[in-house]
Amino acid sequence: MYKRKSGRKLSRKKDQRKALLKSLARSLILYGRIKTTEAKAKELRPFVEKQITRAKKGDLASQRLLAKFFSKTVVKKLVDEIGPRYKTRKGGYTRIIKLGPRKTDSAKMAIIEFVK
Repeated sequence: MYKRKSGRKLSRKKDQRKALLKSLARSLILYGRIKTTEAKAKELRPFVEKQITRAKKGDLASQRLLAKFFSKTVVKKLVDEIGPRYKTRKGGYTRIIKLGPRKTDSAKMAIIEFVK
């Protein structure tokens, strides 16, 4: 029986989609909030939240797993700043705020940011 596959393709092949998510996640972690399309923001949210949950542990194994996706500076910020900030929170580390359409191509835009 056919089952629906989860996730958006974002008009990219698998490796390009993965690279896009890594890049968006890196920007979100470093800057705290980014403006992107609504579809990209919705795809980014579960990816980033899983990484934050991993960073909350803060042990060496978690840091090595995070190092597969991010550079040393991003891993350091995740483990030292963002992880401890959400130590008591069980999930929902990000929020998506919908904006109006982009002028050039009318794509739905959104801001994704960390919850305080």
